[in-house]
Amino acid sequence: MDFNNILAFVAVATLLVVSPGPNGFLITKTVPLFGKKAGLLNVFGFVAAFYVHATLAIFGISLILVKSSQAFFIFKMLGAAYLIWIGVKALISAFSGRNNTASQSQPADNKRMSSRSAFFEGFLTNVLNPKVSMFYLAAFPQFISVDDSALNAYALVTAHSVVNFLWFSAMIVMISRVKSVTSSGRFKVWLNSITGLVFIGFGTKLALMKSSQ
Repeated sequence: MDFNNILAFVAVATLLVVSPGPNGFLITKTVPLFGKKAGLLNVFGFVAAFYVHATLAIFGISLILVKSSQAFFIFKMLGAAYLIWIGVKALISAFSGRNNTASQSQPADNKRMSSRSAFFEGFLTNVLNPKVSMFYLAAFPQFISVDDSALNAYALVTAHSVVNFLWFSAMIVMISRVKSVTSSGRFKVWLNSITGLVFIGFGTKLALMKSSQ
C-alpha cells in the first residue's frame, strides 16, 4: 500500500472523527457523570465497532445494507432506536436529577456505570450506525487496490482507530480538568437534558436517512 494513500486516509478519517456526531456527545455525557474510565471504555467500544464494520466490508457483507433497501431499513431503524433510547434515558435522568436537586440538593446521577455498560454503549452507538459501514465501503476502494491483502485494509482501520483514540482521549482529559464545574448537580441536569435532545435528534435523523441504492 502506498504511504501517500495512508496519509490521505488518515486525513479523511480525522475529519470524520472530529466532526460533531453521536460519539462526541456520548463522551461529553459520560465523563462528567461517570468519570474518565467510563469515557475511555466508550472509546474502546467505538474502536471495536470499527473493526466489526471493516470486517463486514472486507468480506462484502456490508454491501447487503447498500443493495437491499429492506436490510438497510431494518439496520438503520435499530440504530435510530438505540440512539433515541440513549436520549430518552438522559432525559429521564435529567428529570430525576432536577427533582432530586430541588428536594435534597444532591443529584441522582452519582451512581456508577459498569465497565461493561460503558463499553457496550460506545460499541452499540457505532456498530448500529449504517453511516460507519458506508464509510468503510466507500473508503476501501479509494485507498486500497484489489491486489492488496486484507491486512492492508485492517491497517487503515487501525489508523482510523488511533486517530479516534487520540482525539477522544484529549477530549476526556479536557472535560476532566473542569470537574469542579461538571460535578455540580445543576450542570448534570442541564447536560442530560441537552444530551437527551441531541441523541433523539441524531436518532430521528438516522431513521429518516435514505438508502444510497
